[in-house]
Order: sequence, then C-alpha cells, then structure tokens
Amino acid sequence: MDFLYSLFIAPFADFAFMQRALFGSLMLSLGACPVGVFLMLRRMSLSGDAMAHAILPGAAAGFLLYGLEILPMTIGGLIAGIIVALGAGAVSRFTIQREDASMAAFYLISLAVGVLMVSIRGSSVDLMHVLFGTVLALNNEALILIGGIVVVTLACLAVFWRALVAECLDPLFLRSVSRMGSPVHFIFLGLVVLNLVGGFQALGTLLSVGLMMLPAAAARFWTMRVEPMCVLAVLIGFASCIAGLLLSYHASLPSGPAIILSAGVVYFCSILFGTRGVLRARIVHHRHRTA
Repeated sequence: MDFLYSLFIAPFADFAFMQRALFGSLMLSLGACPVGVFLMLRRMSLSGDAMAHAILPGAAAGFLLYGLEILPMTIGGLIAGIIVALGAGAVSRFTIQREDASMAAFYLISLAVGVLMVSIRGSSVDLMHVLFGTVLALNNEALILIGGIVVVTLACLAVFWRALVAECLDPLFLRSVSRMGSPVHFIFLGLVVLNLVGGFQALGTLLSVGLMMLPAAAARFWTMRVEPMCVLAVLIGFASCIAGLLLSYHASLPSGPAIILSAGVVYFCSILFGTRGVLRARIVHHRHRTA
C-alpha cells in the first residue's frame, strides 16, 4: 500500500504545484476534449492545429510588452487567433483558394512571425515556454482563466448542442431549415480559439491542440454516438493528464509532452482494441467469411 501511495497519491498530496497542474489540466480536458470531438466530426482537425499556431504572434506581442504575464499574452493570443480564423475564411470565400490552403498559409506565417517576435527580446528559455508551456508553473490567475474558459465552453455547448450536431452531420440541411448555420459556425470557431488559448497557458502553442484532438480521435474508435464520444473523450483526457503528470514526476520528464504522449498511447490502444478498432474489425470479418 505504501508503494501504491508513493506512486500515485503522494506527488499530488505533497506538492501544491502538482495539485495546480492536475486541476488545470483536468479543467482543460473538460472543455477542450468535447470541442475536439466536433472538430474531428467536421473534418477540421488540421484546422485546429493551424489555429493553435495562429495564436503565437498575439501571445508574443503580449510577451514583448509585458513579459511572461498571463492576461496580456492571453488577450493577444485570442485576438491573433480570431484574426487568422476570419482572415482565412475571407480568403477562401472571396478568392479561388480553399479554406484548408488559406489556413495553412496563415498559420505558417503566424508561426514564423511569433517565433521571431519572441526571439527579438527573449531567450531560448522564453521561446520554449511559449511554444511548449509550463503546466507545473500554473498559478491561481491561470487557473481562474482556464476555469472561466471551461464555463463558457460548456455553456455554449449546452445551448447550441443540437445545432452543432446538425452542422456536423448535414450543414446544408441546417442552413435550409434555420438561420443558425453561420452563427453557430463562428461561435464554434470562437470556442476552438478560446480553448487553444487556455491550453496555451499550460501546454504551449505546439501541444495545446494535442489535448484537444488525441482524446477525441481515440474516443471515435469506441462509439459512433456524439454524446458518449464527448464523455469518453473527456475521460481519456483526464486519464492522460493524470498519467502524464505522474510520468513527468517520477521520470523527470517535461510535463506537457508527457501528457500528450500518454494520450497518444491511449489513441494507439484504441486503434487496436476499440470496438471499432483494427482487431475487432478483423474478428468480425473473419466470422463473416467462415459463416
């Protein structure tokens, strides 16, 4: 029992920074994982990755003006993410270029500009902080910000749930029977940016999208229904955060990558052993052939 306590409980019971890291990462999972499910169902997973990079110039601008202060970097990242999302949408609407190509162009430019802006004033340590986050350094201000983002996210999902599901399944039908099609799309993009900004505080711009997408992608191999998929994605996110923080503590590894790699292990296990995974499909196929 002492061994199990020291392995699983002691890191969180003995250290306040581990408690804050756990609380913050669990809150991120609660908000970001359902958003990741809708991104995946809309076939916009790479758009989420692009928008995660897009917040970097705004966060870098906040860093240049105020240093590693949470509120200025958050506001800057939010503004930059919205500008990139609207700009890519405008280019795809008014030119011959498709949205995926315009989003890729915008995020590559944003990533380069952000890295240059951080490098002008900061050191390589500052750049690593912005790119990969410091979940073990979350303070009360960051936790309040993440908590507010989670509350807004869950409230919007509850209010617009049916419209979001309808747009995933048949966006043309939603626009034909309701005027909510376009507003819901932009509200959803706003939720994506909000959760990426919240994840930026803990995991940085390069890893925040991992916590959003990997649990969602893993949950897809276990169920086809949206509601159970969102719940399962949140549970996978919770498990990944706990496992990643414990791995980081005991093995002296970076906490952000450890969390994302834990989610990656669950993803690969889901590919193999999920009810809609590879092994299950082969078993069903074999039974059909022998029947």
